[in-house]
Amino acid sequence: MKRSALILLLLTIFSCGGSKNRHVIVTKKEEEKTTKTPEIRKPSTRGTTKKTTASTEVIVEEIDNALIEKIIKNASTYEGVRYKYGGTTKKGMDCSGLMYTVFSEEDISLPRTTSQLSTYGDWVDLKEVKEGDLLFFATKRNSRQVNHVGLVTSARLGRVEFIHASTSRGVIRSLLSEKYWYFAFVQARRVL
Repeated sequence: MKRSALILLLLTIFSCGGSKNRHVIVTKKEEEKTTKTPEIRKPSTRGTTKKTTASTEVIVEEIDNALIEKIIKNASTYEGVRYKYGGTTKKGMDCSGLMYTVFSEEDISLPRTTSQLSTYGDWVDLKEVKEGDLLFFATKRNSRQVNHVGLVTSARLGRVEFIHASTSRGVIRSLLSEKYWYFAFVQARRVL
């Protein structure tokens, strides 16, 4: 009971923060203006595209999932790579190195360390987690300080799969429902 209360308290604390990162792409073509902005502090949606014409009609579309699929595919190519602290290559990598590498392969710049990543992007409720989101864990005994990160590869009702670099088994896929990961989970963040 105490552990559940502690987890809820920590999730509440982390949910109050948010990134101030805003990416705006503006393109003008004849009488149209297209602006692409990520939704800030709305964990249930990814970035949206709003298209405004002269008649002020607004069409909202989901972000293209092709980029997310590429990132997950990139991460999958590293499955089986051994763990190496500070590593970012197929010779060995750590958990944040895996995130840094697979996102940079798609020209997306992310912080290099897990602690920096844990404050990057927007906080997401666990029930709203989607593919491409990052999951953060505290794996040290009696500590809730984030020290591990994984990339969500599949998210269905009650089943969240993620890829990460485990110190004992290298780059692998795991389920959030596994007892170890379930109790170590701290927060989820959306960086795309």
